Amino acid sequence: MRLFLSKILIFISVFFLSCEVEGQKQEESKSTPESKVEHFQMPQLPDSIVFAGELIDFTDWDLKERLDKELHAIVYYHNLIIPCLKRSTRFLPELERLMKENNLPDDFKYLAIIESGLENVTSPSGAQGFWQFMAATAREYEMTISEYIDERNDLAKSTPAAAKYIINAKDSMGSWVDAAASFNRGEAGLKKDKKWQEADSYFDTYMNTETGRYVFRILAMKLIFEDPMKYGYDLKKIEQYEPYETKSERVEEGILDVAHWSKEKGYNYKIVRKLNPWIIGNRLPNRSGGYTILLPAKDEHFSNYKD
Repeated sequence: MRLFLSKILIFISVFFLSCEVEGQKQEESKSTPESKVEHFQMPQLPDSIVFAGELIDFTDWDLKERLDKELHAIVYYHNLIIPCLKRSTRFLPELERLMKENNLPDDFKYLAIIESGLENVTSPSGAQGFWQFMAATAREYEMTISEYIDERNDLAKSTPAAAKYIINAKDSMGSWVDAAASFNRGEAGLKKDKKWQEADSYFDTYMNTETGRYVFRILAMKLIFEDPMKYGYDLKKIEQYEPYETKSERVEEGILDVAHWSKEKGYNYKIVRKLNPWIIGNRLPNRSGGYTILLPAKDEHFSNYKD
């Protein structure tokens, strides 16, 4: 019995001693440089930014703090930034081409990014497409919206409309920054705010929360996209999406059954809708000028989608 108790006591002593040693090892491992977790440090904010050729000076503490707030809000929002960076290689080249073609400064692509994340999304208020046009405004700019078609989802139609809106606002207010803010607030609303406050610019005007943050969100996105690595995003580790390789097919008359028409071309309805997001139904009615429909240029590029 005594021998048994002695063995038990020895076992308990060894057990607790081993636990203590293991605990010491863990504490030591926590303090060693090799095991330290490196936390990303936010780079110092710039003293100024050039947006669409206009110099924005951030020596003003209010402007700098507002930019700081939006940059922190966005840069750590990985579910937003990483998908945007992935989509940028697919959609930005065409967006940039259309903007240049319509004399819209390149920096306004960041407006489209904060509006939609480079997706044809629909907002709770009903705005739609990369540029988030409301239906009434879209119709003013000659975009077709019906049960079969919504050209707010067509970059070739919505980008010229956005360019026209923004350029008109700039001509009216004299500033690209004010024009950008008006895309959110509306030109009339921005002018009204500036007038009763006797303010000279967007930056001098007290705005509602959404519009007050709007331009700073655009500027924060510009900083991140122009130097992703500086803000913790290594593009070598982010699998960016390939651009769609497409060819154009002219259709002079309407299509009674888009799904059947797609099958006759050798593709399914899904991929035709994916490449032509302005098609929102299964029929295209007759219209003057017909339609231009995008199809895959190379079968192998869409091998997973082709029947």
